Amino acid sequence: MLVTPLNCKTQSSYNILTIDVEDWFHASALTEKIKSLGVDEWQSRISHTLHRVLNLLEEEKARATFFVLGCVAERFPEIVQAIKQRGHKIASHGYAHNSIYSQTKEEFKKDVEKSLLILENITKEKIIGYRAPNFSITTDSLWAYEILADLGIEYTSSIFPTKHILHAYGIPQAPKDPFILKLDNGKSIVEFPLSTVRILGKYFPFGGGAYLRLLPYWYNKWSIKRLNRRGKPALIYFHPWELDPDQPKLDLNLLARTRHHFNLDIMETKIRKLLKSFRFQSIEETLRDSLKTTPVLSQAVHHQT
Repeated sequence: MLVTPLNCKTQSSYNILTIDVEDWFHASALTEKIKSLGVDEWQSRISHTLHRVLNLLEEEKARATFFVLGCVAERFPEIVQAIKQRGHKIASHGYAHNSIYSQTKEEFKKDVEKSLLILENITKEKIIGYRAPNFSITTDSLWAYEILADLGIEYTSSIFPTKHILHAYGIPQAPKDPFILKLDNGKSIVEFPLSTVRILGKYFPFGGGAYLRLLPYWYNKWSIKRLNRRGKPALIYFHPWELDPDQPKLDLNLLARTRHHFNLDIMETKIRKLLKSFRFQSIEETLRDSLKTTPVLSQAVHHQT
């Protein structure tokens, strides 16, 4: 693979907002507990929480990309329609929320194909974006890019360019800013890695999921400002269930309980404060503007991974 930086310097000072549309029981902190209980159907709360998110974004005049799970869209197509009607962009989060490295290439292809078919039948539009469940494009699953490109995906937001201490995701040596990959099959795809901030020579995550919910608001705001001073947009993400303190409580160990439930009651306030302090737009809008000023792929250098 070859990589060239994507010129994401933004004169309009927009950051990027993304939402992973999945239900509360899809959360990674609950995975083992859900499996052990062996219950197939859980009480869904996605309709309530998703509309809460849409209202919040409308009130603060923010636009976003929604990475929607195929199984959620299949069960609640009206959710996808509501996202589109509110002027946001829709992308795929796969169908069943399975990590890429837990699947064979054929299983992965079928999972993404199924999600794209569902979303495109609802939106009547071509879906060009994808986010891997659990950010599971790693050095062991880079093969996923060629499959995604073959399926018509133009961009992904699937790499965390740092190592997670609890999960098998992260590519610490990956570029920290958005970049274009020229693949061995002759196609190309754009990657929007999750945001990190450099502190004392090391890169630390911020602005998403547990990092946004558990860590102090000032840290996330400071990190966004630091990227913006470099002319770079920060990429923020969260899940609708993180704005739902009334969701069912499972009997979890202390670590899982902290990761999943801590600060649910103040997450909406944190997000609202960020939306008031910064301007946000979708990945698609950022990509459109960036490609106008990005060097051609022939100027690429070898991918660091």
